[in-house]
Amino acid sequence: MKLAELAKRSGSWLQGEGPLAGIVISSRVRLARNLAGYPFLSRCDHQQKLEIQEFLRQQTSELATAEPLEYINIDEAEALDQQLLVERHLISRQHAEANGARGMAYSASEKISIMINEEDHLRLQALQPGLRLDEAWQEVDALDDLFEAKMDYAFSSRLGYLTACPTNVGTGIRVSVMLHLPGLKMSGQMEKVIRSARDMHLAVRGLHGEGTQAAGDFYQVSNQRTLGASEQQIIDEFKNGVVPRIVDYEQKTRDKLLTEHAHFVDDKAFRALGTLQNARTISSEESLELLSHLRMGVTLDRVSGLKLDTLNELFLRTQAAHLQQIENRTMSAEERGVARAKYIRQELNPN
Repeated sequence: MKLAELAKRSGSWLQGEGPLAGIVISSRVRLARNLAGYPFLSRCDHQQKLEIQEFLRQQTSELATAEPLEYINIDEAEALDQQLLVERHLISRQHAEANGARGMAYSASEKISIMINEEDHLRLQALQPGLRLDEAWQEVDALDDLFEAKMDYAFSSRLGYLTACPTNVGTGIRVSVMLHLPGLKMSGQMEKVIRSARDMHLAVRGLHGEGTQAAGDFYQVSNQRTLGASEQQIIDEFKNGVVPRIVDYEQKTRDKLLTEHAHFVDDKAFRALGTLQNARTISSEESLELLSHLRMGVTLDRVSGLKLDTLNELFLRTQAAHLQQIENRTMSAEERGVARAKYIRQELNPN
């Protein structure tokens, strides 16, 4: 599949379904693995990186996965294609911006993606809509088994899987959920949540992970420790503890806002709808903010006639790389603003 075609459709993880989908956009489980017999990537020379990439590319092509995997050499891809993959959460920003031999593979549904020569030699990822961490874990665990049957991982009987970053040593698992938290942001409670999360050794990041801001009131919450607990223990803690507490806090905040300041909530949502339906130019930052307010209005049944999957898709397709892929041309920021506004108008004014 060409990446330009990928930009015109949405991955299954953005379908607006799954448990707690009004607040939990998606669940992700990622595993970090390294090959035995090679140094960590930061210590590899050019030839070693090439060898690792070619070996893992070949192994990936032979995997008996449920869906065929599309492989891309990231080091040979255009910058716009790299950015598109970042926006779709199929690769990390660090992977796109790095140098040297590196690649990735993904399934047509985008539930599975593989990064080769990111921070570790191999990173395996599964994405699911809503709060579906168990399903994501089952998919990535099965993928990991396929790889481990074909190669030797760097592994210590005392420490577990050896990884480039010490915080991933052990299981090598990173569990994260993407949350839409406009209520906590509007009420000024978000900083309190972030402080509490850090006290629980959790990382809270923006829309595209490490080093990014929480555009559109989207936050990624993930574990920072992998040593001393099993994969299932980490997942269960998230599924039964961390995420329900944050979701409950967000829901209670929304309910309070609706009870005490319904006019304020409605005004935010309908001003957003009016602007988005009529703007002739709009920046990425403004569109994400307005779409966030509108999405909250839809989930609270204050705005009718719109579906969550439509709004989720707009969050994705109005980002810079997607717009340019859809338009099939490179655009300046000003041109993107005009194209973004036109695209949103078409989606929100279908008639």
